[in-house]
Amino acid sequence: MDAPGDPAAFIRANTRLRPVAHAPGIRLHLADEALPLWHRTEEELDTLGLPPPYWAFAWAGGQALARYILDRPALVRDRRVLDLASGSGLVAIAAAKAGAASVTAADIDPFALAAIALNAQANAVSLETTGADLLAPGAEPPPFDMLLVGDLFYERDTAARAFAFCERAAAAGAAILIGDPGRTYLPRARLIRLTEYNVPVTRELEDYEIKRTAVWALRP
Repeated sequence: MDAPGDPAAFIRANTRLRPVAHAPGIRLHLADEALPLWHRTEEELDTLGLPPPYWAFAWAGGQALARYILDRPALVRDRRVLDLASGSGLVAIAAAKAGAASVTAADIDPFALAAIALNAQANAVSLETTGADLLAPGAEPPPFDMLLVGDLFYERDTAARAFAFCERAAAAGAAILIGDPGRTYLPRARLIRLTEYNVPVTRELEDYEIKRTAVWALRP
């Protein structure tokens, strides 16, 4: 998929910079509605069948994970952090604000990479980004000490590859934190629930206005 000529301009024109409901110390470029933005994205790229604009919303799992990190900065302080499927960059920004030594936000969507850069600038934090598909067979991730995964277990194949990546990262010595509101393909039996939050979300994307959302770690 080719990126548009000026993704940053597209994002500014189609979103508003506003506080995240469950982490109001962070501001993101967020959309009011998903479907119109989705259509405008396809028009911008002259391509049909694009994935939804995940980068334009603060998803429940990401909000919970960001809150957890901001409330416990010692978890990431002075550590190299990788935020997998970063979307808006919310979790990566939280890690940077909490004092991580370095933060890499990974996403395969070029709009997401542009949104992450804009959102990092809006929050006065420094991030690295990568558009590499880290879940692809043989992909080489950047070096990191902690892996953060927000709301990635919504689809069977993606969830399986994401959890396999988590297990490889854990075997290499990385700490793993997952934020998830109980998506269908979350492997709960292989996780430990650390805490739960009531997270405000948009009714257009979810079945409720408040999602009970947990932060998880891998079971030893």
